[in-house]
Amino acid sequence: MNPPTHLPIMAAFAALISVQTGAAFAKSLFPLVGAEGVAALRLGLSALWLSLWFRPWRLWRARPDWLALLGYGIMLGLMNLLIYRAFMYIHVSLAVSIEVIGPLAVALLNSRQRRDVLWVGLALLGLALLPFGQLGSGLDVRGVAYALAAALCWALYVVFGARAASGGGQAVATGMLVAALFAVPLGVAQSGAQLLTPYALAIGLVVAVLSSMLPFLLDMYAMRWLPARVFGVLLSASPAMSALAGWWVLGETLGPLQILGVSAIMLACAGSALFARPASTGDQS
Repeated sequence: MNPPTHLPIMAAFAALISVQTGAAFAKSLFPLVGAEGVAALRLGLSALWLSLWFRPWRLWRARPDWLALLGYGIMLGLMNLLIYRAFMYIHVSLAVSIEVIGPLAVALLNSRQRRDVLWVGLALLGLALLPFGQLGSGLDVRGVAYALAAALCWALYVVFGARAASGGGQAVATGMLVAALFAVPLGVAQSGAQLLTPYALAIGLVVAVLSSMLPFLLDMYAMRWLPARVFGVLLSASPAMSALAGWWVLGETLGPLQILGVSAIMLACAGSALFARPASTGDQS
């Protein structure tokens, strides 16, 4: 028996709010352990929890597509490290707005419709407006570069994730373990014993729960009952949710033109998801 329609939608929105709130809390921990330290705490604690929950070693015995799983995990780890680096230089909402260009590009490449030109134009317009803050000052180029690199990793994460998806939760746990294997040593090298202080562990656990553990469970429930295009439209609200979380947790605010830019990118993502038509079978590799 299918649940009421509003329950999966509420679950998807709750996951979205959870992820972006977790991102804002992650930035609040930067002064203590740095971006790499926060990534290490998030990925390490999440990998431990997912491994205990899904026991991914059962998948390993079935000779899975290791290239897809390794690519998925590496992109997951790089995506986290790079977006946290971007947070160091620009507002959370602006970094997320740039980062969502990655999966948007994948969706557009797989759709190939004439109206896709509209979504590309809206996304480019939004990116062009992001540098214009309250005082007309530009964005830190380092933050933009890291966010663009994170967008590329997110695009590749989607590609590898589609190939690894048949492994379900065990594939996700495997990917998280791969990500933790290189993110945790980087965090330890940067922050050392600071990672083990009670405050860092407590906030790190909050970040892991909000950014990985809780949204993963909510997304699994939502994706089970919602059409992919509806789920994609809901995810297009990521920049708006990150702006609210950044304002609530960190006191970050945006100028009018930046808000317009974020809105244009959201509209491009929503339109792409809503009107996407998969490429023909002959176009797929």
